[in-house]
Amino acid sequence: MIYKTIKGFLLSVFALAIIIPCSIVIMGAFKTDLKIISEPLALPESWNFDNFKRLVDSGSVYTPAKNSLIVAFFSVFITLFLASLAAFAIARLITVTGKVLFVLFSVGLAIPGQVNIIPIYLLFVDLGLTNSLTGLVLVNIALTLPISIFIMSAFFRDLPKEMFEVAGIDGAGPWRVYRSIALPLSRPAIGATGIFLFVICWNDLLYPLMLITREDKKTLPLTLIDFRGEYLTEYSMIFTAIVVASLPMIIMYIAFQRSFIAGLTQGAVKG
Repeated sequence: MIYKTIKGFLLSVFALAIIIPCSIVIMGAFKTDLKIISEPLALPESWNFDNFKRLVDSGSVYTPAKNSLIVAFFSVFITLFLASLAAFAIARLITVTGKVLFVLFSVGLAIPGQVNIIPIYLLFVDLGLTNSLTGLVLVNIALTLPISIFIMSAFFRDLPKEMFEVAGIDGAGPWRVYRSIALPLSRPAIGATGIFLFVICWNDLLYPLMLITREDKKTLPLTLIDFRGEYLTEYSMIFTAIVVASLPMIIMYIAFQRSFIAGLTQGAVKG
């Protein structure tokens, strides 16, 4: 009884720690700056969309949103492809070498990305990849590949070995086994990893701030900084832009959640 009470209390505190900031941001998108400062927890006097209209009329989010979408899409797609290949090889095709590779990729998780800021910047300057969406995609792939391999290799290890043995007896090579057996059964892992990677790439601010200076190459998180001036900060526009920037992540989560459940059911039946 005491355990359940403590657990319920901690979950309630955690829920409030998430709900209250989100509520302030959502309600702030329908307020003026004065109301946000004076009454941050109060409901808006009227649920009008003036701030959203200002944001759309300014046209300041179209190009950054497109850039963020391009960077996130290609980063997630390429990372999932490379991670699934590496995880399948580590889990199924090699033994001692696979364990060594898995340890090396796991070590990559222990190295904070901020440690590599100066080397990455100097390397990208030499390669001419600053102010380039390609450079952001490459950075995202390099930083998210270890965690992706870590997640997916654990899933591949749990797949029944008998399926791969039967496929090998029937003459299927490693590529055929990967394409026809491993990938269909790994849809739950791909869906979960895809959601995780998309959120990371979409919200990334550090590397766009370091590598991007041109206005036409800015991503959406980088554009949010423009609403913060030296003497004036437009909180209403910041909150509005945050709400708009969050919509693709919500849509992505809903879409991948359906495929996640469907893939989980299909994998359980086949397994």
